[in-house]
Formats: sequence, C-alpha cells, structure tokens
Amino acid sequence: MSKLFSFVAIASLIAFSACKDTTEKFPAPPLSDYFPLTVGKYITYSLDSTVYYTNFGTSAAVHSYQVKYQVDAQITDNLGRPGYRILRYIRSSPTAAWLADNTFMAINTGTAIEFIENNLRFIKLKSPIEQDYTWKGNSYINTNSQTPFLKFYDDWDYYYDSINMPAKIGTLTVDSTIKVSEIDDQTAIDRTFSEAKYAKGIGLVYRNFLYWNKGAANGTYSDASYGVTLKMIDHN
Repeated sequence: MSKLFSFVAIASLIAFSACKDTTEKFPAPPLSDYFPLTVGKYITYSLDSTVYYTNFGTSAAVHSYQVKYQVDAQITDNLGRPGYRILRYIRSSPTAAWLADNTFMAINTGTAIEFIENNLRFIKLKSPIEQDYTWKGNSYINTNSQTPFLKFYDDWDYYYDSINMPAKIGTLTVDSTIKVSEIDDQTAIDRTFSEAKYAKGIGLVYRNFLYWNKGAANGTYSDASYGVTLKMIDHN
C-alpha cells in the first residue's frame, strides 16, 4: 500500500511540474505597439485648457481648442541616435486654419520612449509593459539646477496602472490601452495630477494634467495653476 501511495504521489508531482513548466507566459508587448513612430502619422485631439486667474484667482475657466501632433521627419538627436521630429498644430475651432505652434522629438531606444519637450527629456514609456511596473519618468531632468520651476518634476514615479484595457475616449472606443499614472499628489494647498493612456497601434489617446496651488494668504489660486486635458478625436 505504501508503494502504491508513493507511486501516486510521485506521479502527481510529475504531472504538477509538467503543468507548471508548460504554463504559457506571454511576452510583454514592444513599446512601438503603443507609441508607433512613422513619418506622416498624426493624431488629432480636443484640448481643454483650464486656467485659474479668473475672478482674481478665485475660480477656474476652461478654454477649448483642437491640436494635431504629426510625425514630420526622421532625424538624429545630439547623441547621434535616430529619432522623429513631431510638429504640433493648433486651431480654435474645427473650421479654423491649423497653425504650427511647437516642435517635439520622440526616440524609441528599444527599452524606453523618450519625449523631448521644451528641451526637457521625459521617459513616457519603459519596458517591460507590465502591470505596476514603475520607473522615474523625469530622471533626465536636473531638478537640482538653478532653474526654480524644474524642482516641480522631482521624483515622479511613473507606473503602468492598467494593461490591455478597452477605453472610451470622447465618442471613440479603442480596444487595447495602457494607462500610465505619472503623479497623484495633494496637500491642503496644492494638487499635482498627471496620467496618460496609449492605444495599441495608435499612440497617445488621452492625457489629463492638473496643477493648482492656493499658497496665497487669502486662499486664491496662484498664477502658475493650470490644467490640460487631451482626448483623441481622429488619427491615421
């Protein structure tokens, strides 16, 4: 009887090990799935800009625009790495003419997506794309420099809040998105919040950024307070 029990136990262990060994683990998707870079590609967004200087800093106002980010050309950065120049266009209404108003650069290093904006380098995505994976998204910014506003970007912990989730973006539905939480910090006198969603095969489809400060003695919002919300409305 003991030999039979031993045989059954060993057989069960072998079967369990076989099942464990053959459990399929899907590899993390490449960054290019969620941040494709091809010359000519564009994404158009509705942009809501929130300002807090109305009524002497006691209330907020929202101004709406449309913006388009278009990959203009393949170039190299100052380190000799291949990257892409991205042009941003803006208009006040769907019938107004587009006006170019800014230029950015994006680089897929293979392990990270670097995005250069106003001479600041952000790590927007990083491998592996896995739930709760975290990284220092602003680590290239010298927050200890003599430029005061750069301190604002100190020690942000980006992480993947959700993976491969459908999302409703305005009137559009996308099948697979990843959500990156960049910061969510609040005290009695200020709030900093930033998150982004990237759709498979498309790129950035949603961004929500908010900063407000009530440091004044009378509790009004400081002039530096603002918010930006982007929602994709079109892409190619």
